[in-house]
Amino acid sequence: MSIAKKVKAVEKVYQLLDQEIAQFRNNSGLSCIAGCGACCQKADIEATILEFLPFAYYSFMQDKALETLEKLKNQPGSLCHLLKMAVVGGNSGLCHDYVNRGLICRLFGYAAARDKYGNLRLVTCSKIKENQASLYAESIEKIKAGMEVPVMSQHYSKLSSIDAELTRKFYPINVAMEKALELVLHYYAYRPKPRKRLKIAG
Repeated sequence: MSIAKKVKAVEKVYQLLDQEIAQFRNNSGLSCIAGCGACCQKADIEATILEFLPFAYYSFMQDKALETLEKLKNQPGSLCHLLKMAVVGGNSGLCHDYVNRGLICRLFGYAAARDKYGNLRLVTCSKIKENQASLYAESIEKIKAGMEVPVMSQHYSKLSSIDAELTRKFYPINVAMEKALELVLHYYAYRPKPRKRLKIAG
C-alpha cells in the first residue's frame, strides 16, 4: 500500500473516531476546558509512527518536511513539538496542527481502556475530574450501564490493520513524528511527488 493510501486509511479511522467522540461528549456532557492543553504538557506521551503519518505526509506536501524534521531533531526538552503555548511560561496552550494530531491526542479524555478484569475505565484528565466531578461520576455509571464510549484498544487495532509494523512500537511523541517524516521523505526520494493532495480529515 502506498504512503498516500495509508494516509487516507488512517484519516478514515480518525473520521469515524471523531464521530464516536462527538456522540460520547453529547451523551456524557463532558468537555475540555477551552485553551487548556494540560494533557499536551506531559513529558511522557508516546505514540506510534502510523498515527503521525498524515502529519508527516502533509508536511511533505507543503514542502515543510525537512524543515520540520530539523526542528524536531534540535528541539530541547520532550514536550510535544506541536504544542504552542499561549504565553511563554504559562500553563495553557493549543495544538499547532490539530487536524493532523495523532491517535493518542484524539483518544485521551474521551475514551476508555479495559482493566485487568475486562471492565471499561474512562481515561480522562484531572482537570475534567475536578471541574466536572458530577458529570464525570455520572459518565462512569452510564458506561457501566452500557453507554457507548470509544475504546482505545479497538482504535489501535484499526490502525494496526493498516500497517502492523508501523504500529508495533510506541515512541516518545516527537520521535514518532521524526520517524514518520523520515519514512515519507525516504519513500518519495525516488518517486514523483503526488500532484493532488488528499482530502484532510477534520
